[in-house]
Amino acid sequence: MKKKFSGFLVSPGAMSAYASVMAILVGLLFGFLILLVSNPAQAVRGLGTILMGGLGDSWRGVGQVLYYATPIIMTGLSVGFAFKTGLFHIGAPGQLMVGGFVAVYIGVNWTFLPGAAHWIVGILMAMLAGGLWGLVPGLFKALFNVHEVISSIMMNYIGMYGVNLLIERTVYDQLKNQTVSVAGTAVIPKGGLDQIFVNYTGDYADASTVNIGIFIAILMAIVIFVLLYKTQFGFELRACGLNRHASRYAGINEKRTIALSMVIAGTLAGCAGALMYLAPASGLHMRVEEILSPEGFNGIPVALLGLSNPIGVVFAGLFIAHIEQGGFYLQRLEYMPEVIDIIIAAIIYFSAFSLLFKRLLSKWLLARQSRREEGGEPK
Repeated sequence: MKKKFSGFLVSPGAMSAYASVMAILVGLLFGFLILLVSNPAQAVRGLGTILMGGLGDSWRGVGQVLYYATPIIMTGLSVGFAFKTGLFHIGAPGQLMVGGFVAVYIGVNWTFLPGAAHWIVGILMAMLAGGLWGLVPGLFKALFNVHEVISSIMMNYIGMYGVNLLIERTVYDQLKNQTVSVAGTAVIPKGGLDQIFVNYTGDYADASTVNIGIFIAILMAIVIFVLLYKTQFGFELRACGLNRHASRYAGINEKRTIALSMVIAGTLAGCAGALMYLAPASGLHMRVEEILSPEGFNGIPVALLGLSNPIGVVFAGLFIAHIEQGGFYLQRLEYMPEVIDIIIAAIIYFSAFSLLFKRLLSKWLLARQSRREEGGEPK
């Protein structure tokens, strides 16, 4: 039993988890230095506020963490899925906006749908739109070997400006420079979660905006995990990611695999758009924007910290949302809210060193275990 536990501690999965934790710790240390430079007197309290995250606002804060984690878990799944198949997917922001627009358009105009089906159809059609948008860079990669980063970036901006044009010509509210708000039947239900994650001040209830979208995100993570690790198709996807040429030699259709991988990644990002824009607080309408949605790009650090594992992505998304909530509360200590963006950027940067951390940890733990087995170190 003891040997099995020791073997688990030095397993590749454990090493990867240690590397992610080290990236987070180094990123937080860097963030603490930023806090020291910005406002030395409040630096320790500021770091504590970040670490407390949503817990700083009791149950409502926890609900807000779940709410803001929902779209970045989905974009993290999108990016991580493509990573597993050997593709550096950076097209999630555009696919999120395209999927979000389709969801909002259906939410505004398809009022003939019954209430229970309206928001479900909106999500499904957003997933379809995101998948079709992801197919384009997938085909360019599969047929013409155009690098997916270049084609994805181009599709991001085509998607953003295309959505702006469609908003202005279909569901535009000129007074607010945004779409008309979606119908009430298209809003994702809260499922009673707002009654759980709520703070009471006397008779006043300060409820969070969490909804059942978090359950949809977790369900999608489970589906992707099963697809990748429990099916032949998932094995082919991962095999192409590890070595495309060897996979082709083994009889796997690499072009089909590449195209389908980008379609599935786009589907997940499109779902993120629906969960974001059919939800209250940050959603129910889309603004005409000149910048891409940050939720799309936040999928990259979530995928990196989660090691592109669907289950790891869920926890990474919750962590990023947790410290983002902490960053929001930093304003109480006279810090600019952008400080948390610097900390997240530092975590992303050090995540790139996760392979180095993993190798160093592996060497140290294996050497330590070897000394124990030889009796050179007390157990």
